[in-house]
Amino acid sequence: MTQAIRAARPPLASRIRRFRLSRLIPHFILLTYSVVALFPIVLIFINSFKDRRSLFRAPYQPPIWFSTEGGFKIVNIFSLNGYDQVFARADIFLYFRNSVIVTITALFLILLTGSMVSHALAEYRFRGNRFLGLYMALGIMIPIRLGTVSLIRLTDSLGIYDTLLALILVYSATGLPIAVFVLTEFMRTVPKELKDAARVDGANEYWILFRVIMPIIRPALATVMIFNLIPIWNDLWFPLTLAPSDNVRTVTLGLSSFAGQYKTDWTALLAALTLAAVPILLFYAIFSRQFIAGLTRGAVK
Repeated sequence: MTQAIRAARPPLASRIRRFRLSRLIPHFILLTYSVVALFPIVLIFINSFKDRRSLFRAPYQPPIWFSTEGGFKIVNIFSLNGYDQVFARADIFLYFRNSVIVTITALFLILLTGSMVSHALAEYRFRGNRFLGLYMALGIMIPIRLGTVSLIRLTDSLGIYDTLLALILVYSATGLPIAVFVLTEFMRTVPKELKDAARVDGANEYWILFRVIMPIIRPALATVMIFNLIPIWNDLWFPLTLAPSDNVRTVTLGLSSFAGQYKTDWTALLAALTLAAVPILLFYAIFSRQFIAGLTRGAVK
């Protein structure tokens, strides 16, 4: 009987090959997806350091590329002309300052109000609790751009049209649904004993929220931050409709001026895109660990 089982069992070498193959296939798929996703970013970065002629002659080659066909010559020339045009034709520091103010303030309001609403939905059981949570989640499904005309009228009646405050309030309202949707589920996993122990020590609900719960759900907070950071920083629609003046332009709207209707300065445009992407990449590099932890815990749920 034992010999029959051994005969039916595949050899050890075959099992090792299957195990290695099962481990390599997911890595191959993820590596392929990473290459496809990063290729446009790398292409933009490389071409931002070329002059116009080299950009159209060999867009897939890095700068300072030499060719020996028909003699020694330089095909792609390293050039900072695109970045010179960006700093000369646009007030890049003003645009970045406006984007930083809008993004940081909106994220702060999203996390503050979202955590308070999520704490109320997760901690207190009352009539309409589920309905209120579903009502907040509906904001994820309905695009806020459908109400652009109403938002223009509302901000104009409040006297905040063409100001950074209009963008901050709109982005805060846009990011609140997904913040409540994510944070509520995480807050329900916080042990009730920790909160009860804090109440016994005399802590109020605000102290419990900010000193007990929020340090525990930091991965969820980082996830909410990144999910809202990228749409706010890259948005062009609301800055164009709610804050079109030059002194309140965000970086996306300000740098879009390099793409003209009849002529586009491609070297300056690529340099502008590179500058606009740098803060997002740095932010993700800093908070990537928390972001991945938040996604992983959410997937387990």
